[in-house]
Amino acid sequence: MTESEERFLVVRLTALGDILHTVPAVAALRAARRTARIDWVVERKWAPVLEGSPAISEVIPFDRGSALGAVACAQRLRRKHYTCAIDFQGLYKSSVLAMLSGAPRRIGFEGGWAREEGAALLYTERVTPAGRHVAELNYSLAERAGALRPLKPEYPLRIPAGGVASVRARLAERGIGDYIVVGPGGSWRAKCWPAERYGEFCREFEKRNGLPAVVIHGPGEETLAEEVCRAAIPATPIVIATTIEELMGLLAHARCVIAADSGPLHLAAALGTQVVGLYGPTDPARNGPFAPGAVIISEARPEEISYKRRASYSASMLRITVEQVVEAADSCVKAAA
Repeated sequence: MTESEERFLVVRLTALGDILHTVPAVAALRAARRTARIDWVVERKWAPVLEGSPAISEVIPFDRGSALGAVACAQRLRRKHYTCAIDFQGLYKSSVLAMLSGAPRRIGFEGGWAREEGAALLYTERVTPAGRHVAELNYSLAERAGALRPLKPEYPLRIPAGGVASVRARLAERGIGDYIVVGPGGSWRAKCWPAERYGEFCREFEKRNGLPAVVIHGPGEETLAEEVCRAAIPATPIVIATTIEELMGLLAHARCVIAADSGPLHLAAALGTQVVGLYGPTDPARNGPFAPGAVIISEARPEEISYKRRASYSASMLRITVEQVVEAADSCVKAAA
């Protein structure tokens, strides 16, 4: 089989941070298989992050909440006649989707490394990965498909022009030119930093640097963003809700992004923006921004590393001080100047 006849299907449906930790592996596969077809099936809401990437031939949206949509997606995949499917997710649903694609070769993690151990039963090739960071583990799957592990990660993402124009216009209406971004949200409370500390940070940072903060939030986090703004008085950060296209534009042009372990933090790092990541129970060596220059603040003790979704702030996150974050953000802004 010639390289141009190879047809790869990448399966990584969600979540945003994990999708971004898969991009370098797919970029490495593209570098090794320049004329092959490489498609990526992903949940529809995250598809705009990958659209236009030169590493990907086609982004195929998956409708998670629709049984009919899932069936239609599987049928669409089968018509593509893939020669190899690579499941970077390691769940039953992702491994089943890889199998339903009809690809005769299906690569995934060995059972002990898959998120759901039984998913490995549906692969034709099971890989014991090498590395510590999630992105390094993903390289192992790409290597089995023919990629070479690069010296540094690449994120061939394309920022939607419409998203950039829209968010710039919205900021201009508020009189904002240069800015930093603060992301107080997170998928679970234990890995978040308190809203009042983000507010104190915004107040002190604006006093020192004259730069306003733009506070972003996800669905259901509006109250959290408002708490940040109240705690920041007399500084005047603004709260902004965005589409994913606007979020990419906002993060790409920020002077610095400050957030806990979350999708926006990893998206900003992938887009080349200076970031300050606040880490507590999750291990930055495994789940930190996989990009050069990222600044990590962590006060966690080894025994405190845990991925349990606890609903209260963790002691390790509460040890991070406002002054630590201000100093880190100061250095990032100076580096980006």
